Amino acid sequence: MHHAWIRVGRALRAALLCALALLFLVPFYLLVRNGLATEADITAPDWTFFPRHVQWSNLTEVFTDPSLPLGHALLNSTLIALSTTLGTVLLASLAGYGLARIPYRGAGVVFSAILGTLMVPAAVTFVPSFVLVSSLGWISTLRGLVIPTLFSAFACFIFRQYFLGFPRELEDAARVDGLGYWRTYWRIVVPNSRPVFAAVSTIVFIGAWNAFLWPLVIGQDQEAWTVQVALSTFTTAQNLNLHELFVAAAVSIAPLVVVFLLLQRYIVAGVERSGIDD
Repeated sequence: MHHAWIRVGRALRAALLCALALLFLVPFYLLVRNGLATEADITAPDWTFFPRHVQWSNLTEVFTDPSLPLGHALLNSTLIALSTTLGTVLLASLAGYGLARIPYRGAGVVFSAILGTLMVPAAVTFVPSFVLVSSLGWISTLRGLVIPTLFSAFACFIFRQYFLGFPRELEDAARVDGLGYWRTYWRIVVPNSRPVFAAVSTIVFIGAWNAFLWPLVIGQDQEAWTVQVALSTFTTAQNLNLHELFVAAAVSIAPLVVVFLLLQRYIVAGVERSGIDD
C-alpha cells in the first residue's frame, strides 16, 4: 500500500511538471506560430493551432526590411553582451577572491558597501551615469554601452561566497611553489571554479542581452541599436507589422535559449556551491 502511494505521488509530480513545462513553452509556441503566419491568420477570430498558410518568407523579410536593421542590431547585442559578460566576470571574480582570501583592514566595510549598492534603485544612478558618459563623448559607442554596466554587486557576492568554500589546501600548495595571490587565482582558482564562472556568465549574459533602457538612451544612432531597441520600433511605428514583430522576437531570443540549454546545469551547480542559501 505504501509503495502504491509513492507511485501515485511520483505520477502526480510528473504530471504537474509536464503541465508547467507546457505552460512555460506557450510563449515560444506563440512566437513561432504567429511569426510564420500571415496578418490575416494572426488577427483571425477563429484560432488554429498552426497557420493555414505557413510563410517561411517572413524569416527573410525581417532581415531585409530597411526600417529594421535587425542583423546589425543582433551583432551589436552580441558584442555588448560578450564584452559585458567578460568584463563583469573578471572584475567580480577578482573582487570576490580578494574579499574572501586577502586579509586587510576594512574588508568587511568594503563588502558591506558593495552589498549596499544592491539597495540603491537604478533610477537614482541613471542620470549621473548618463551625464558622465555624455561628458566623455561615449554616446552611441561600445564604451558607453558596456563600461558603465560592468560592476555587479550580485556577481561579486556570488564569487565571494563561492571562494569562501574553496579548498585552501590547493592554494597552500600553490604558495609552497612560490605563487602569489595573482598567479594562484589564475592557475589554481579559476581552472577549478568552472561551475560558478559558467553560472555567473550565463546570468550576466542574459541580463546584458535583455537590457533595454540604458542601450535605448545611450545608443541614439541607429548604428548603435541593440536588438531590444530595434524591436521597440515596432511599438512606435504607425503601421504595426505583426508577423515581422513575432519573427524578430523569436530570432532575438534564440541565442538566449541556446546559451541556457548549454549551460543550465552549471547555473544550479554554481549557485548551490556559492553558499547563497546560508
